[in-house]
Amino acid sequence: MSWIEDIISPKTRQWEEFYRNRFQHDRIVRSTHGVNCTGGCSWAIHVKEGIVVWETQQLDYPLLDDQLPPYEPRGCQRGISYSWYLYSPLRIKYPLIRGKLIDLFRKEKEKAGGDPVKAWENLQNNKENRQTYQNARGKGGFRRTSWDEVLEIMAAANIYTAKKYGPDRVIGFSPIPAMSMLSYASGARFLQLFGGVNLSFYDWYCDLPPAFPEIWGDQTDVCESADWYNAKLIADMGANLNMTRTPDCHFFAESRHNGTKAVVFSPDFSQVCKYADQWIPNHAGSDGAIWMAVTHIILKEYHYDNPTPFFLDYVKKYTDSPMLVHLDKVGDGFTPGRMVRANEIPKWNDIENGDWKFLCIDEQSGEYVSPKGTMGYRWDKEGGKWNMKYECGETDIHYDPVLTFLDRKDEILQVEFTEFGLARKTQRGVPVHWLETKNGKMPVTTVYDLMMAQYGVDRGLGGQYPADYTDTDSAYTPAWQEIFTGIDSKTILQFAREWAETANTTKGKCMIIIGAGINHWYHQNLTYRAGAMALMMTGCVGKNGGGLNHYVGQEKLAPVESWGAISFAKDWVPVSRLQQAPIWHYINTCQYRYDGLYSDYNTVDENKWTEKHVADSIFTAVRNGWMPFYPQFNENTLELCKEAVANGATDDEGIKNYVFEKLKSKELKYSVSDPEAEENYPRVWYIWRGNALLASMKGHEYALKHYLGTHNNLIATDAEEKPKEIAWHDVAPVGKLDLVVDLNFRMDSSALYSDIVLPAASWYEKADLNSTDMHSFIHPLGQAVPPVWESKTDWDIFKHLAKATAEMAKTHFPGIQKDIVATPLSHDSVDEITQPTIKDWYKGECEPVLGQSMHKLTVVERDYTQLYEKFITLGEGFRESGLGAHGNHYACKDEYDEMKVSHHFHHREYNGKILPSIQEDEWAADAVLNLSTLTNGKLTEKAYQFMEKKTGLILADLSAGSKDIKIRYADLLTRPHRYNTSPVWSGLMNDGRAYAAFTYNVERMVPWRTLTGRQHFYLDQELYIAYGEHLPTFKPAPKPEVYGDLRETWKLGKAKALNYITPHGKWHIHSTYMENLRMLTLSRGIEPCWLSEVDAESMGIKDNDWVEVHNDHGVYVTRAVVSSRIPPGMCIVYHVPERTVGIPKSQIRGNKRGGGHNSVTRIHLKPNYLNGGYGQFSYHFNYWGPVAPQRDTHVIVKKMEKLVW
Repeated sequence: MSWIEDIISPKTRQWEEFYRNRFQHDRIVRSTHGVNCTGGCSWAIHVKEGIVVWETQQLDYPLLDDQLPPYEPRGCQRGISYSWYLYSPLRIKYPLIRGKLIDLFRKEKEKAGGDPVKAWENLQNNKENRQTYQNARGKGGFRRTSWDEVLEIMAAANIYTAKKYGPDRVIGFSPIPAMSMLSYASGARFLQLFGGVNLSFYDWYCDLPPAFPEIWGDQTDVCESADWYNAKLIADMGANLNMTRTPDCHFFAESRHNGTKAVVFSPDFSQVCKYADQWIPNHAGSDGAIWMAVTHIILKEYHYDNPTPFFLDYVKKYTDSPMLVHLDKVGDGFTPGRMVRANEIPKWNDIENGDWKFLCIDEQSGEYVSPKGTMGYRWDKEGGKWNMKYECGETDIHYDPVLTFLDRKDEILQVEFTEFGLARKTQRGVPVHWLETKNGKMPVTTVYDLMMAQYGVDRGLGGQYPADYTDTDSAYTPAWQEIFTGIDSKTILQFAREWAETANTTKGKCMIIIGAGINHWYHQNLTYRAGAMALMMTGCVGKNGGGLNHYVGQEKLAPVESWGAISFAKDWVPVSRLQQAPIWHYINTCQYRYDGLYSDYNTVDENKWTEKHVADSIFTAVRNGWMPFYPQFNENTLELCKEAVANGATDDEGIKNYVFEKLKSKELKYSVSDPEAEENYPRVWYIWRGNALLASMKGHEYALKHYLGTHNNLIATDAEEKPKEIAWHDVAPVGKLDLVVDLNFRMDSSALYSDIVLPAASWYEKADLNSTDMHSFIHPLGQAVPPVWESKTDWDIFKHLAKATAEMAKTHFPGIQKDIVATPLSHDSVDEITQPTIKDWYKGECEPVLGQSMHKLTVVERDYTQLYEKFITLGEGFRESGLGAHGNHYACKDEYDEMKVSHHFHHREYNGKILPSIQEDEWAADAVLNLSTLTNGKLTEKAYQFMEKKTGLILADLSAGSKDIKIRYADLLTRPHRYNTSPVWSGLMNDGRAYAAFTYNVERMVPWRTLTGRQHFYLDQELYIAYGEHLPTFKPAPKPEVYGDLRETWKLGKAKALNYITPHGKWHIHSTYMENLRMLTLSRGIEPCWLSEVDAESMGIKDNDWVEVHNDHGVYVTRAVVSSRIPPGMCIVYHVPERTVGIPKSQIRGNKRGGGHNSVTRIHLKPNYLNGGYGQFSYHFNYWGPVAPQRDTHVIVKKMEKLVW
């Protein structure tokens, strides 16, 4: 028999025809994957007879600078296997609904004479029936139904909820809009037109690094991966590049051929270590101690012993180093206090925004200077002085700032510093100047002098400074760091010196690549700041080849100005309800009940702020306008407006004043003050493009219990320490949510627990836009084939939902409804200079003033019968006011009007006007592109011209090469397009230059969006001072005894606790691809628990044994992988296993099904992130607020004796 021709049975080889025919494709379509992998790769999708048969990498990326390697080929083993999903058995093919729910609804509808709203109302009012379908969540029982029926139920739930409780009980969650911008925008637009709430994602994923706002007043602006090639020393920590940045890792390898040294800090020999010249295996979570010691060495040897001109010039010009700081008398000594304000000295007592202008001293004249570029000048009415020139903002006189008082001190004072690692306080000499203020003489010093003292650099000023590098009892010596990191001092000395020498020689080409492996620790901001200090002290920020480059999710949504306006319906409504997710879940899943006092596990001094429960701190933050919280009030906001009118309010201002007075008198309550009262529950939750109920749900089992009302594996009990301001209920509610809807193309864990699952189009079945931090191109998601079976695009699904809700409103909710929306004080607006000191109006410490001492209130007009018409029509809301982002602004009236008449755009009639139409997703994509400075060169020029007026600098020349650029969606389908240099982003890309963050600031003297307009070493906000984080410092990870994971578990018997780590997996992206057969084959068909050989032996566990990973919060059942790669004391479960694949029953939880990786986590928040109304510490969606870390979690790992499926 020949292998070429089967002469005995030719028909048996006919199956081969399918594979031969695959390569005879009909067409190729450009698309990409919206999977939050950050790759943003351009793919060629091959289609034959309407079926996607395979995909390959595109090879037409344009070259950037001719000295840089090319971007292509981009892709990975996960992306090239994606088409499997389109036709896999996991695909959601039809609308599905939980059987128990549909039976109950149909019964109630029949009783109500066919009225769906009445049927839903009756179902919710029948507690037994409501509990019946809630308890069925997560237990199968789905039935196929029609689109008409599920749309009717969702519309009925929407209308009923808005009428009964208010629209702010309708919630939506979708993550990472950059991966598929219009898909995100579809749900967001619907929710904001409705009056609902969008939950944030970046902070909830714990991908948001708080250190970026702290230092730069910006959020995650980083270099594209091509810029790695420009670096000469790269330190990698917490970023496993070849696993999580697979398409970009070639730049890391190529940079080494270009002379770059690569050093990896990692407790285990992770995948990226094989790329390194040096692997430094520090203890998990100790990276901050290393960087504190590195900066100690840099300051001693390169700033004091042998001053390096490049370093000193850089910190004087681009950081807050020369700014003056008060030294406050406390007991017998002094402590660092607030930065000195310009209006504290008599001659500038009455200047505009004097509380937000700061002081330094001129080296030559000794005169006080109020430097231009500070936040006070940013918001001065006249403008033109927001720049970093060495000029006084009040006199325009040139100055040279004094960096240190070492050689011009009036006195030496002993100042107290806290070293949290060894839990001790020290007194160290600091040079001071006595400042004559309107309140008398006060001692002040410079930020730079404080840094020298904090880092323990002995300059002969007396006090408890380290004796030398071998002093183990003084922070932050190389010997001190050994205690926490396990790394020899010589290694740190070598690294610090190589770092400083390289930075000086190359003028700033040292880089830190950092990621989730660091940011997911409780004290992540301190580690980031510690690394950033080494960068700033050596002039490595704002330089190609330098910077703190944080890579986590696919965060950079390039055309953010136009996209944000369309997504959040700013063309129709003036404000949006955008919720900070970590505090929302912490409160609404009742996790605050189990937390106790955070001061038990966060190392802080005792004071009025640190003694509060986090839940009480959240209430404080909400009422004072620092953070949003929805639902807003214990009354329906629509009814509240009607009540105001009934009581004499004749206009919107009257409604506002009525609500304000009710708040002031405390007759109207904030929902957050009593979250367990039924009227304050969230009611309807829409999930799309994300696995919200498992992948990101810290405290997964708490959500199952308190949100869903279904089975869970909790054994945790209420903590003894309870909140004092938030109302306490002895019994926590179970099953708050009336309806959970999931849009999905696969049956993931969130779909498994939802009430309704809608078949969503996959990435090859829709038109959309994609951008990423990793490169500077915008990619399309091209529709290679129409949505299969009964699936629809996200845009179409929410469009149909808007139509169904609008039609139902004609009967059940007609007419104009007034809604009142509470929003917090916002970053990049004048709000950020409203609260120079913290005073709580609620406690009578100051007068309540809307938009100043408390949040803002805005009256919004809604017409639910017009939801659909407004969804598909681009309104005139920003036609006159213009667009902007990140503090930039530009007029777009001409571009908007062009869209009403040009044949390049679609338009429609609405209310007697011709307006742009965004009825289809591709039309919406063109609207985003036409109205963005990134893709329309005329708008780029307008935005730079606006910034010229704001700063008094020449900037418009940066747009010279892009004036004629106008990118449309159809253009993106032909080849990769690089977007314009724009003031919306801080990197310069002219002439093919690789994007590097803050090059705009450094080279063009445009301030950072911070208090001083410079990079911040010192954080003088009151909460930061109270929590001991105003100075760069190191706090060790919380101990398991106090963190609260094992309170109940250890009562059952003491067992070895392991630090539980959940890195990103090699064979999947979050939960996507995890259940792909190819990927499961590569990872034992399950997501195992990795253990060290030492720990496994002590627990009697062998490789491939089944184990239970458990604590008070829940249990995860899996196999063990015993590996020499894992250090003792920790275990790893890669993120994310699905509850749909290989989850046996748990022995220790009474044969209940095991959970997922987040079943053993609980939310722990840092309350100093709650502050607001104070410079860069002001709220913006996905910019500022507490994050939800999980790396400090501890678990017990137990071998299973019996496996039960």
